[in-house]
This record gives sequence, C-alpha cells and structure tokens, in this order.
Amino acid sequence: MRVVVQRSHQANVKVENEVVGQIDHGLVLLVGMTHEDTEEDVKFVAEKITNLRIFEDENDKLNLSVKDVNGQVLSISQFTLYGDCRKGRRPNFMAAAKPDHAKELYDQFNEELRTLGMHVETGIFGEMMDVSLTNNGPVTLIVESK
Repeated sequence: MRVVVQRSHQANVKVENEVVGQIDHGLVLLVGMTHEDTEEDVKFVAEKITNLRIFEDENDKLNLSVKDVNGQVLSISQFTLYGDCRKGRRPNFMAAAKPDHAKELYDQFNEELRTLGMHVETGIFGEMMDVSLTNNGPVTLIVESK
C-alpha cells in the first residue's frame, strides 16, 4: 500500500464538474493498493497517517497530528501510484491491485480512518476525477506499508 500525504489548507474533488468531496483543513491522501496488500496493511497505514506529526505547534515545530489540529481527510483512490516507469515510455501498471481488491481495501482504509476519529471525504472509486488543493508548507510525504 502506498499513500501520498499532502498537508492542505483546503481541497476538493470533482467528478463531471460536481464536487463529491471537500475539506477545509487537513490532509489530502492519494491512495494506491497493490495485489499483495491486506487488511493489516490498511490498518498500519491508517494508524500511521492519523498520528503523523506534520503540523506545527506553538513553537513552529512539526509536533502535531491531523487529529491534534482537528483536521479532515480527503481520500482519493489512485492506482497510478503503482505505475512502473523504468522501461519504455508507457507506465506498466501490473503491480496495481485489480479493481475489486483495490476497492475493498480502499473502503476498509477509509473506514479505519473514521474508526480512528477522522472526518473522511472521498472521491468516487474508478471515476475520472479532478482534484484541487492548496498544499500547505508544502508538506508532502509518502507512506508505505511494505
């Protein structure tokens, strides 16, 4: 499992020009699954992201988590995170999970974030989406389960 984590002032996701998910302050997560991922990967990554200390405290030190700052999460499924660009000019997506497996894990991931106390907005799995955000910092990290 691979997640690109972006700290954001605001973000939204549109499908066919209609906003389907929106947050004011928190994290935008681009979420990719591989065929080897399991529920344990989902739980590990959800807990890691929820508790990552990537927001500033009163001393401008990265000491606070998204939970500490009452932030929200915008979670977007993105199979292209497993695109292999080492050969040729067209990415190879063989490492990305098949849609049925990926959707099951993606839904579990979002539910796990909610169980951990997060307000989670999402895009629509498998749809062409337009994601807009104001990256704060910028702070962008990659969290992987393996």
